[in-house]
Amino acid sequence: MDVLRKSVIAGSWYPGDPSVLRKDIQNYFRAVPDLALEGEIVALIAPHAGYIYSGQVAAYAYKLICGKKYDAVVVIGPSHRVAFSGVSIYSRGGYETPLGVVFVNKFLAEVIKDLNEIIEEMPAAHLQEHSLEIQLPFLQVALGEFSFVPLVMGDQSENTCRKLAAAIHQAAGGSKILIVASSDLSHFHDYNTAKKLDEVILRHLKESDAAGLMETLTGGTAEACGGGPMVVAMLAARMFGANKARLLKYANSGDVTGDKSSVVGYASAAYYK
Repeated sequence: MDVLRKSVIAGSWYPGDPSVLRKDIQNYFRAVPDLALEGEIVALIAPHAGYIYSGQVAAYAYKLICGKKYDAVVVIGPSHRVAFSGVSIYSRGGYETPLGVVFVNKFLAEVIKDLNEIIEEMPAAHLQEHSLEIQLPFLQVALGEFSFVPLVMGDQSENTCRKLAAAIHQAAGGSKILIVASSDLSHFHDYNTAKKLDEVILRHLKESDAAGLMETLTGGTAEACGGGPMVVAMLAARMFGANKARLLKYANSGDVTGDKSSVVGYASAAYYK
């Protein structure tokens, strides 16, 4: 039986009124300077805070795919509420937002799940998780109708990252897939400390340096709550032939609120071929 995962953050993290939500996202897009990347976009990195904080940063990524067509979108986020090992996949049904239901690509989800034992069905990991849902309205406005595969990472070890990236690549076959990694950067440092920490992450994103990012996060010299999803996106993008990277935008919550005593960092990036 297909299960519809209801929104848990509409009306708080982003507007619950569909017309207001769509208009807000369109306004975010209008505020992004035109930036045409010559090539096919394979993967995006976008933040997952409330839209008033990180929506404009996310728009730099999603504006690039407006009007494009993909056979499926794979959205990868970290688990904030449920502790578990491996990766949880939601393989049937859909996610609901104020803009409608985004249906799961059942075939792709089942193939990904069957390719590695670390990928399991664990609906509880999805029910309250915001890191995937927050990406969907942007995708709905940019792409229109699309199907997707939701993946929540319970652990973000190098082994898990490599196995998940390989499963996504193998499952896709010749399909045109977009990968979205959901991550914020440093949390709750003062403005200047946050910028220094985040600059380390940004350097790895610019260089599509998945190994360097993993080493940095493991060593604790910088922070990203979705470091694993970003590593997976970069690894998989390279497998799909993406040999170009573009850091699109960086900001932190202090740039929005003016409170620079304790901030959260946000970045968006694109990987293309």
